[in-house]
Amino acid sequence: MLPFPGVLCKAPGMKEKVVVLLSGGLDSVTVLHDALLNHEVVAALSFDYGAKHNHREIPFAAWHCEQTGTPHHVVALSFINTLFSSSLLQSGGDIPEGHYEEESMKQTVVPFRNGIMLSIAAGVAESKGACGVVIAAHAGDHAIYPDCREPFMRAMATAIQLGTYERLELLRPFIHCSKADIVRHGAALGVDFSRTWSCYQGGDMHCGRCGTCVERREAFICAGIADPTPYQHQDPLPEKPA
Repeated sequence: MLPFPGVLCKAPGMKEKVVVLLSGGLDSVTVLHDALLNHEVVAALSFDYGAKHNHREIPFAAWHCEQTGTPHHVVALSFINTLFSSSLLQSGGDIPEGHYEEESMKQTVVPFRNGIMLSIAAGVAESKGACGVVIAAHAGDHAIYPDCREPFMRAMATAIQLGTYERLELLRPFIHCSKADIVRHGAALGVDFSRTWSCYQGGDMHCGRCGTCVERREAFICAGIADPTPYQHQDPLPEKPA
């Protein structure tokens, strides 16, 4: 098993209650299944914030919750689509293509998205008597997403502890893992990756060319795991920026 930074203290034979952020993507679905082994998941939260692909990934989040008997809640954050600027949003421009670490991919960053979602999750967790919040942020996110980096996560962990009576923990088991590491771990857990969504375009099938599709394709190749995902395009993968 992968270690959780900020491991929850628990009595022998007892599982502590946690809330999981669950988008329906590969990473969050894997972290849900991992959390189910280690904790009692009292809620999985999906956020409908106007992203172009929300309508594709949230149903997968719901499917995994149904399969595992996990309470699932969809939180509407329509103000993000109205007030924020990002190509990822329905109100934004076109989704760029290319490697996920290219400078152009910063267009898809939704400002302070994880800060907002973690704050809501902390409130839900304390309301449900949980001891922690689980997020699937990983090392591959760090290049372009400032609110996925460990310094930010440590700061949020401190804020969540100081801002809750139960001093909730922020658990981030994949923070030092690559996407390939997550694929290997998910495969070991028996995760059905065909029922996860990554493509930012939000079309009928994964486009194969946007940054998240490139990252997904690359991860399966590096992990040595068969990729069950049908892609509209399977061009040679772009090179990682120097």
